[in-house]
Amino acid sequence: MNKKTDDSHRLILERRKKLQNLKDKGNNYKNNFPKGFTVSSIIKKSSEDNTIDNNKKLFIVNGRMMTKRVMGKSSFANLKDETGNLQFYIDKTKINEDAFKLFKESDIGDIVHIEGYLFKTKTGELTVHCSNFDIITKSLRPLPEKYHGLTDKEIKYRKRYLDLICNDETKKTFDIRFKTMKSIRNFFDSHGYLEVETPMMHKIPGGATARPFITHHNTLDMELYMRIAPELFLKRLIVGGFSKIYEINRNFRNEGVSSKHNPEFTMIEFYQTYSNYIDMMNLTEELLKKTVKEVKNSELIEYQGEELNFSKPFTRMTLNESILKFSKDIEQDKLSNEKYLKEYCKIKKIDINAHQSCGEILFAIFEKNVEANLINPTFITDYPIEVSPLARVNDDNPKIADRFEFFIMGKEIANGFSELNDPDDQRLRFEKQVELKNKGDNEAMYLDEDYIEALEYGMPPTAGEGIGIDRLVMILSNSPSIRDVLLFPLMR
Repeated sequence: MNKKTDDSHRLILERRKKLQNLKDKGNNYKNNFPKGFTVSSIIKKSSEDNTIDNNKKLFIVNGRMMTKRVMGKSSFANLKDETGNLQFYIDKTKINEDAFKLFKESDIGDIVHIEGYLFKTKTGELTVHCSNFDIITKSLRPLPEKYHGLTDKEIKYRKRYLDLICNDETKKTFDIRFKTMKSIRNFFDSHGYLEVETPMMHKIPGGATARPFITHHNTLDMELYMRIAPELFLKRLIVGGFSKIYEINRNFRNEGVSSKHNPEFTMIEFYQTYSNYIDMMNLTEELLKKTVKEVKNSELIEYQGEELNFSKPFTRMTLNESILKFSKDIEQDKLSNEKYLKEYCKIKKIDINAHQSCGEILFAIFEKNVEANLINPTFITDYPIEVSPLARVNDDNPKIADRFEFFIMGKEIANGFSELNDPDDQRLRFEKQVELKNKGDNEAMYLDEDYIEALEYGMPPTAGEGIGIDRLVMILSNSPSIRDVLLFPLMR
């Protein structure tokens, strides 16, 4: 046992002795304490007339004690609740003996109850002059680094509760996350969309090209797959007669972990009948401009040293245009020359295989050369049909899909398209995906006969989209890693 561990063990034993003393007095894990004010409400009320230095106007507040300074008869401490921090003062001569003893025995991290009147110190700090003090819940473990802050990233992710206790910036990050989700939900509600729910366990994984997690239902004795996307179930609802729907959903993909990927993540997917992918782009631009302004109170935000402007119209480029813009060494008239593109990938060490088509190769070049350069809000359109198995074929060019992806800071934030509603074409697309799966592509789609049958009943022209909530929150909170915006990221 090293010294740090030994010290921690000793402190825990000391705190357990204090807890036993509380138990002996019948004063442990109390649940009959007076309800009080929040810190923020006390700060707000402090501006009212006849509040400061009025010893007849008592304030009650409960929270976690974060600092403590005992100086003879006079002591100062700091209390924290969800809404903020507040200093309190204890004068041995102005508080009953039992309460003072409890305060002396208290530790940083304890959940405490205080009551008293408000005053301001010589430095102008709002403070509660305590007339009563009590311990509600004993903290048996000392907080990290004596409230100098929890800085170890590994511990921050594994023990988010400690991170939230010690780091106000972490709390601000998740305030942004929850405001973002609320803003998005309010936007769709106000535009006449209906929030729905679809299954999280599927008999056939679908709606995206991804490797699923597999589980087993004992009673039915069948394999099930954790949802990789809700898309095919949402479109079944469109077939059923819903016209504007959305779902804020959790998806699960058995893939790599990185600063941009977590196996469990949050998306919003939404669908609207008698619409196309251009309508979705327009709606997305309206949504994100509104969300950014509501959450950040500005149309200009900073992300990792870059200024992002949400006041201007978002950039729109085709996939081929973007490749030519950021790949000056590619000849424009060779974009449909498969042999030329394969040779280019070989020289540039872009990973492709012998079975990939021209469209798939273009997509690989786009991922390598273009994505990282898409800093400000940008729509990329006209994706190859080969990499868009659920999207409608463009009327003028059968090689491309009526599809877009949306990028900020090189991160794909959204994917949308005019939905494929031709059941025969959908079957052929699924069959091609099955061929890829048989060749070893673990992310290729399965053939979903029930979904095809649903399309055979007729699905009206529809456009849909998925937006990654986690990545969007990364941008809005200036967080470099997706783990920073997940309360409980998956750790080994």
